[in-house]
Amino acid sequence: MLRRFLSAAILSTLVACVSPCQQGPSDEITQPQTGEGAGDDNALPSKHVMFIIPNFRTSPSLENYEPITPAEKFKVAWEDTWDRGTFALTFIVAGESQLTNSNRAFGQGAAGFGQYVGAAYADFAIGNFMTEAIFPTILHQDPRYFRRGTGSGLSRLRYCVGQIFITHGDSGRTQFNFSEVVGNSTAVAISEAYYRDNRTAKDAGSALALQLGVDTFSNILKEFWPDMERKFRRKHAGQELADNK
Repeated sequence: MLRRFLSAAILSTLVACVSPCQQGPSDEITQPQTGEGAGDDNALPSKHVMFIIPNFRTSPSLENYEPITPAEKFKVAWEDTWDRGTFALTFIVAGESQLTNSNRAFGQGAAGFGQYVGAAYADFAIGNFMTEAIFPTILHQDPRYFRRGTGSGLSRLRYCVGQIFITHGDSGRTQFNFSEVVGNSTAVAISEAYYRDNRTAKDAGSALALQLGVDTFSNILKEFWPDMERKFRRKHAGQELADNK
């Protein structure tokens, strides 16, 4: 069920964003914003994508690249983990998992739901710290997503997918994204301690593939959400202008 939701969400995002998105250099996001989702077209990325998904590790561009310190990497993981959006997503995932009875050992009812919530939040927290803080610090890799912001929709889509496997080291050079792949693999391995019904190699492989798919979808949203925000703001402003006439 979650996989079907992810596929449908990716498809709807592509239909809404990719085909019409064609930006020039003047559209690049470079200036700070004064409030979440507010400001002009050249604002820094909102702290939340779609008003709920945490977006603390997106950088507007690679221009004048400067690495972040280990403390900053842990701060990013901390902000992503303790954000209200993470808690909201935790309850959504836990509810879906209980409805599909994905882990029979957790049971049903309030007690079972509590275990689903704990497991879902552990997945988010462990995954965040493994991919955004611990492995990036050990491997000297940058955990941030750098928006491209220009080019055709399809070229930007390829860029989004590529960032799952290619990242930047603290030196600024591109390299294989071990932090993403190994970090998520480690998180999946740890999760076997509390997912008692899903401890086979097949289950682990499916969980890793799902997590990489979720992160790919997250990259797509981070890349195209500012375009959608601008479109929504302009449409809303145009409607207000028409209403005031």
